[in-house]
Amino acid sequence: MSISIRAAHQGDADTIARGNIAMALETEHKRLDEGRARAGVLSVFEDASRGQYFVAERDGRVVGQLMITYEWSDWRNGVFWWIQSVYVDPPARRVGVFRALYAHVERLAKDDPGVCGIRLYVERENHRAQLTYRHCGMEDAGYVVMEVDYSVAAKATGGSHHA
Repeated sequence: MSISIRAAHQGDADTIARGNIAMALETEHKRLDEGRARAGVLSVFEDASRGQYFVAERDGRVVGQLMITYEWSDWRNGVFWWIQSVYVDPPARRVGVFRALYAHVERLAKDDPGVCGIRLYVERENHRAQLTYRHCGMEDAGYVVMEVDYSVAAKATGGSHHA
C-alpha cells in the first residue's frame, strides 16, 4: 500500500475539519465547534495567504493531513513554513504517513529560494510526535511558545492554547 501526497482542495474541507477536531480532542482535550472548524478550513482555501493544506492518501482514501502557514523572518530575509494541523487517522499511524507528508513539504520548501526553514510546535508531553519529528531531521529550536488567545473557542474551553 503506497502513500501518495497531494495539495488539498476545497472538496477535502470536511475531512480536514474532522481531522482538526479529532486532533484537538486527542492532543489538547479540546472540543472544537464543528461549524467553526469547517469555516476555518474553508478560509484557507479562500485566501491562500493563510496557508496551504496537503493530504496523504492510501488506497484512494485521505489518511493524513497537514497545513503550512507562513512567517516572515527579517533576520533571514525569508519565510519560515510552519507545519500545523497535523493529523493521521489512528489505523494509518506508524506506517510513514506523516513522514511522507513531511518529505513532500520539505522538497517544496527546499525548491523555493524564499523559504528559509520549516518549523512546528508540539505539545511538551507528546514524546512520540517529538521522536517522529527528530527522525525527520528537525531539532528543538529552544523556544517556548507563549500566547494570549482571544478566540471564542478559547473562551468556551477556558484555555489559551493554540489552534
